[in-house]
Amino acid sequence: MIENPYIDTYRNTQTITRTFNALKTLSKNLTKPLKIMEVCGGHTHTIMKYALPELLPDKIEFVHGPGCPVCVMPKNRIDCAYKIASQTDVILVTLGDMIKVPGSYGSLQNARAKGFDVRFVYSPLEVLKIAKENPTKRVVYFAIGFETTTPMSAALLERVVALGFHNISLHCNHVLVPPPLEAILSAPDCQISALLAPSHVSVITGSQIYRPLLEKFKIPIVVCGFEPVDVGESLLSIVQQVLHQTPKVETQYARSVTAQGNLKAQELVQRYFELDDNFYWRGLGEIPHSSLRLKKKFANYDASILFKEHLDGIAKEEHKGCLCGEILRGNKKPFDCKLFGKFCNPQNPLGSCMVSSEGACAAYYKYQGIRPA
Repeated sequence: MIENPYIDTYRNTQTITRTFNALKTLSKNLTKPLKIMEVCGGHTHTIMKYALPELLPDKIEFVHGPGCPVCVMPKNRIDCAYKIASQTDVILVTLGDMIKVPGSYGSLQNARAKGFDVRFVYSPLEVLKIAKENPTKRVVYFAIGFETTTPMSAALLERVVALGFHNISLHCNHVLVPPPLEAILSAPDCQISALLAPSHVSVITGSQIYRPLLEKFKIPIVVCGFEPVDVGESLLSIVQQVLHQTPKVETQYARSVTAQGNLKAQELVQRYFELDDNFYWRGLGEIPHSSLRLKKKFANYDASILFKEHLDGIAKEEHKGCLCGEILRGNKKPFDCKLFGKFCNPQNPLGSCMVSSEGACAAYYKYQGIRPA
């Protein structure tokens, strides 16, 4: 068998055991329990896949956060995409996970079953090929994601402008990580003690984006990698910060994340996007300056303007029995939901947390089934 140094380094059983044993020893000095929010859904899947909660000391608990871009997308945004797809001579293109998220009229998968031209791609640049092959149709890219994927949408628009395409537009749903975290941490009943900050986002933005959160809330924030050893090392750092009362922003994932991030990607985003007030988050409501929109000079490519008459009056209400919003705030876990695994499952999802490959409900269902371990 060929050894894989990456797996040997970050998934080594002995290293994991040693790290979490050290965590248990250190945690005995804690004076109160810690609730640590893993912001990113990718972290949630690592935590559940490797059964890391079973290795935690009694005084430490994971809670889940709003770092899954599909999960935070509210029903009204799905409804907008559905409405756009239903227009004559429109091809709606999006990333794969968005296909199954239910809206008021059904999911985009349901829209495709009704005959609407809805397609999913692995890269936004595939939109160029679709538009070239369909010059008489309006190709709308349903752009979603945090700071990680925004540069790809900006790169698409840059190619659209440079190549002179006139039949491509973007339905922009790009959101930012710090604003929802600030909203969650500002809640009067918030009990979150520390953050495992998302690493893919941080590759683009740099770890510096978390400094305002540190200064305001004085809690440890560690940019964490996606392997079990990464999580263990990050938890050790958090506990040490708590014990020494020295909260700071620390980068455990230093092999990929710097303080400043990817400056070229940041410049590309700033060229085409600006802050927008008008974004309603699933489970969190409206958060000021938490999303991006195309700059006015690129209005000809903005689907929200081109299809405005078809998008007014779309409701924001979610499924009354779904706890996705509470899960995204760290107040509930998937097993707390009465619908989980029964009426809501990957084949028949009622909420976005069960749909997304980064969703907390999907992680629990995949690695623990319908009952808690």
